[in-house]
Amino acid sequence: MRSLHHPDVASLDLATVLNALADPVRLQIVGQLSAAGGVVCGGFDVPVSMSTLSHHLKVLREAGIIRVTQEGSRRRNELRLAEIEDRYPGILPSILGSVRSTA
Repeated sequence: MRSLHHPDVASLDLATVLNALADPVRLQIVGQLSAAGGVVCGGFDVPVSMSTLSHHLKVLREAGIIRVTQEGSRRRNELRLAEIEDRYPGILPSILGSVRSTA
């Protein structure tokens, strides 16, 4: 499998991060990642097809919100919480708190 590009934290743009988090399905994904610590692609509980899930994961990865690592034949998705917290303090905890309160 080819390696995936992950943007450097210093290059993350706040508008891109917020835009990626503006979708309800992506918010669900981020909430599940926060709760679980990491999820393989087939392990998400979201109401979309696998191809649509792949699209949402790509948007989150390209925005710098998640990191994808290879685990055998699977890809593990993890939230880049500490890195984003360094760049934009309070953004993800605030958004995650909002997601939890509406769940």
